Amino acid sequence: MINIGLKLWSTNSNYIEEAKRLYSIAAYSYIELYVIPNSLINVSIWENLNIPFIIHASHFKDGVNLAKKECKTKNMLAAKEAIEFANILKAKYIIFHPGIAGNIKETAVQLNEINDKRILIENKPYFIEMNSSICNGATIDEIDYVLKNTSVGFCLDIGHAICAANAIKVDAMQYIKSFLKFNPKMFHLVDNKYDSIYDKHYHFGQGNYPIKELINLLPKESLITLETYKNSNENLDDFSADVLRINTIINEKS
Repeated sequence: MINIGLKLWSTNSNYIEEAKRLYSIAAYSYIELYVIPNSLINVSIWENLNIPFIIHASHFKDGVNLAKKECKTKNMLAAKEAIEFANILKAKYIIFHPGIAGNIKETAVQLNEINDKRILIENKPYFIEMNSSICNGATIDEIDYVLKNTSVGFCLDIGHAICAANAIKVDAMQYIKSFLKFNPKMFHLVDNKYDSIYDKHYHFGQGNYPIKELINLLPKESLITLETYKNSNENLDDFSADVLRINTIINEKS
């Protein structure tokens, strides 16, 4: 059995009632909450849900980049806010991205300064689509460096690993198996085109990832956040459909 996570943003008050309803029927096991900068004022709406949380710190799209020294001031403010969310919501983990177009050694330095035992570093695709910049933390060696030079744990984003493998022209399944040697604490999962180098968050069935094969690689009772797109601002019907598809795939006879 896997534990499915619902990915939401800290400003998503529009999904509160749906999140409560779906949790009450055991559609998912936890919320992974992405922290929009300067949204701590919203934390009370989440605190009252009595649902387990994992926190995802702000990343490059919100101006945070742990791989660049010149971004350190903003990085530390973002980390402080993520930690405050995690403390209030009693989150088990806080996920950080390694950065983009910078130095993985600087990522390790800043993670050590943040110094929270709940931190997980997430692997990245090799390229970002908007300008083809190279992501830090896309390779086995860079994640290995961070894990060896900090006390953080690891979150394996399966889609990111597949995109990175395609970009550097290695076998995607073997690449994922190499990442699994780092004993990830949790996972991210989407669908996408299996030969794509760019990260997409398709609903399951819209791409051609070998979902059952991928899930079968993971330990039992894994925490797996579904990071598929949200198509509606009013409901989470698409998430419910993705949960159903995942459970159907898992239960399919080989």
